[in-house]
Amino acid sequence: MALELALELDLPEAFLECVDNKQLMSRLADGMMKLIVTSPPYNIGKAYEQRQSLELYLEEQSRVITECVRLLHHQGSICWQVGNHVSKDGEVFPLDILLYPIFKHYGLQLRNRIIWHFEHGLHCSKRLSGRYETILWFTKGDDYTFNLDPIRVPPKYPNKKYFKGPKVGLRSCNPLGKNPGDVWIIPNVKANHVEKTIHPCQFPVELVERLVLSMTDPGDKVFDPYMGVGSTVIAALKHGRVGYGCDIEQKYVDVAWQRVEQLRRGTLRTRPMDRPVYDPSVPNGGQR
Repeated sequence: MALELALELDLPEAFLECVDNKQLMSRLADGMMKLIVTSPPYNIGKAYEQRQSLELYLEEQSRVITECVRLLHHQGSICWQVGNHVSKDGEVFPLDILLYPIFKHYGLQLRNRIIWHFEHGLHCSKRLSGRYETILWFTKGDDYTFNLDPIRVPPKYPNKKYFKGPKVGLRSCNPLGKNPGDVWIIPNVKANHVEKTIHPCQFPVELVERLVLSMTDPGDKVFDPYMGVGSTVIAALKHGRVGYGCDIEQKYVDVAWQRVEQLRRGTLRTRPMDRPVYDPSVPNGGQR
């Protein structure tokens, strides 16, 4: 049975369930989700998945994506965050390239291929160590929600001015900050990360916050069909959106509920969106 929680701190509701995502989605209404954001298994044999042929994996992804497209609002966005599938003999298959035709089959339009860069991860011995993954951002059409101002970042040259023309002497940068671009440098969740839980491949909340703030409005519904420990739901609730999610592992759903309850009590720790990446070459690592 689905669980429901009304939060004490005047936050929206959260709907979390331990169930197969296709089963849950079959019960949800067409067009109800303004944003669907997830990171599916990569078919590499993690503890929460069973390795299968790449063909079967893509067939399964297609079935899930089909339902996601049905659930997506006409002004909504799908953000599919993936890395590489690595075969047993070490050959690399970029999942974003393999999944792209499935989304195009349904007429979705790619708005950005966002690069998520992080500086820590598995150290490879027979190839270069991977230090980025991608987010494919699709919309249903040209009339889609996109709010740039909430995710602007500090400009590189905040005092830069026009040196000629009618605006000479005036500041040339937007006073609210600059567009963050399509390469996002955000630490991944490793052992010493403030958000670390029992999940081996956990989404950092700040990564999802950028998507939630830019692609939805307050009160909109956000869904993660491979929820894990609920980082997408947390990001949605933090910013006044309704969070939906599911996972087939009860232990992860339990942790997700614990995190939601901590958020309600004001005790959940997440890495702030505006915190610089730690730099050991400067005092205090450049942290404020």
